[in-house]
Amino acid sequence: MKYDVLVIGGGHAGLEASHAAATMGCSTALVTMDKYAVGRMSCNPAIGGTAKGHLVREVDALGGIMGKLADHTGIQFRMLNKSKGPAVWSPRCQSDRKLYSEAAFALINSIPNLELIEDSVIEILTENNIIRGVKTSSGNEIYCSTLVLSSGTFLNGLMHTGLKSTKGGRFGESPSIGITESLHKLGFISARLKTGTPPRLKKNTINFDILEVQPGDLNPQPFSHFTDISKFPFLKQVSCHITYTNQEVHSILEKGFKDSPMFTGIIKGKGPRYCPSIEDKIVRFADKEKHQLFLEPEGLDSDLIYVNGFSTSLPADIQIEALHKIKGLENCELVRPGYAVEYDFFPPQQVDLTLETKLIEGLYFAGQINGTSGYEEAAAQGLIAGINAAAKIKNLPEFVLKRSEAYIGVLIDDLVVKSTDEPYRMFTSRAEHRLLLRQDNADRRLFLYGNQYGLISSDSLKKISQDETLINDSINLFNNLKLHARNVNSFLENKGLSEIDSTETIAKLCKRPELSIREVLDLIVNDVDPLVGTLLNNGKALEQVEIELKYEGYIKRQYEMVERMEKYESAKIPLTLNYANIKALSTEGREKLNKVKPRSIGQASRISGVTPSDISILLVYLKN
Repeated sequence: MKYDVLVIGGGHAGLEASHAAATMGCSTALVTMDKYAVGRMSCNPAIGGTAKGHLVREVDALGGIMGKLADHTGIQFRMLNKSKGPAVWSPRCQSDRKLYSEAAFALINSIPNLELIEDSVIEILTENNIIRGVKTSSGNEIYCSTLVLSSGTFLNGLMHTGLKSTKGGRFGESPSIGITESLHKLGFISARLKTGTPPRLKKNTINFDILEVQPGDLNPQPFSHFTDISKFPFLKQVSCHITYTNQEVHSILEKGFKDSPMFTGIIKGKGPRYCPSIEDKIVRFADKEKHQLFLEPEGLDSDLIYVNGFSTSLPADIQIEALHKIKGLENCELVRPGYAVEYDFFPPQQVDLTLETKLIEGLYFAGQINGTSGYEEAAAQGLIAGINAAAKIKNLPEFVLKRSEAYIGVLIDDLVVKSTDEPYRMFTSRAEHRLLLRQDNADRRLFLYGNQYGLISSDSLKKISQDETLINDSINLFNNLKLHARNVNSFLENKGLSEIDSTETIAKLCKRPELSIREVLDLIVNDVDPLVGTLLNNGKALEQVEIELKYEGYIKRQYEMVERMEKYESAKIPLTLNYANIKALSTEGREKLNKVKPRSIGQASRISGVTPSDISILLVYLKN
């Protein structure tokens, strides 16, 4: 059997890639070692978070599935950073680990054109640097026109707890052997990374009564633009709890450093800087007397509690001794100790912005194989790889998002241009245009692309187009419609705000941080314009108008910055350009440009080691 698109790995990247390719009409197969483990959350049973929530919203706006799965299996929803500006508001949900995987399995099995194959791939098959298929451990050969490799932490995975090491990519699951070696033969370069997970505790052995409660939002917002808000949330909502380490805990943990695989050099791979283990925190932040821990339930029917913030690979006896000195955990029972996972990845300068590899045509890398950490980063890459693999089959234009269009564009551009030697994690600070890339406007930015590739329906696109018209018409109206002082000042006085002299536009009043747009619109005579009533009945459009008005100056400046940079982004560089022939370039510049093979002057300018002088030389060379 030959498939249009073959996807290896049933994690979050593999789910998105196979769903996208099949939905676009390609015959697709998803190969995984355990079909009931698709979508399984290896670490934290949660989706979203700072910047990661933006990625989930963007995946959803392009027609992906992570947001829908999260909405239907979430047991606590929170919008993070609400005390700050809308650019950094980030949705997060605590998920039911078991239900999430079950929902993923049910969804994948319901998709036409998609076959689920339970097997383990041991070799990549190519011919003349073009993908041909794979060979599996059962002796089968599966042929394909394109291949998406999304192997997670399973490539030669090795799990560490203290000085004990066990082969595997996840607790209780075998590693993937053979793929790395096969890719080496094709000329690819690999390295090792490390990630970790905290211990799991038995719920009824924790004293929650003395701990700080962390509830979800009173009016939770879903991830997916397609979730029926009138029925949301779908499951019973629960609270998490907060506790802290202390100096006694730190002293106990330090006793285990001599048996730490991280400190003794057993682990060679570099761990995530922004999600360090508890032992790493103690060393790096020696001045801190305590570290915050979140006790998070793994599911409604689960008796397991995930100790977020206590990732560790120390010996199990040290872990439990330290945990017993933490408030609320004095009598806790350790169900499973924390452990570290070391695995192979392929530095991502070896892929293009489409996530197709530069060495083998039709072969795509997505997820942790590219050096990223996190379910959300993996899902975003899987979606882009799946779309591009299907686009290649159907002779559609390749799909590349700019940094100014989406966090997904920032993610992939960072990986390709800068590469990484540590697990890459998305942050709002990585996006220079973050006020334009808010989580609340992902549908306005990306529905059109999703529709072009057959992943978003025309009806959904029509609805967002109607909302866009309403938003723009409302902003124009409010920039011209004025309120008289006699209709406003008593209201402002009651709010303790400065009054106006004669008249002021709705737009200017809305810029006051103390006022909401609803309060301002309540001052308008009902029959002033039917558009106002329409807007008040459309909560999503109303929110967009308010943000656009309040942050108009900042948004305008960001658009101007995008426009200035666009001349460099639109200055294309042929992928076949041989930089060795441009003798005026610096030696390092030639080396880096040849390795990355940038598509534009803008992309070239972001490569470390490429100087402004190199860019000027390139511009002159291309012009000539």
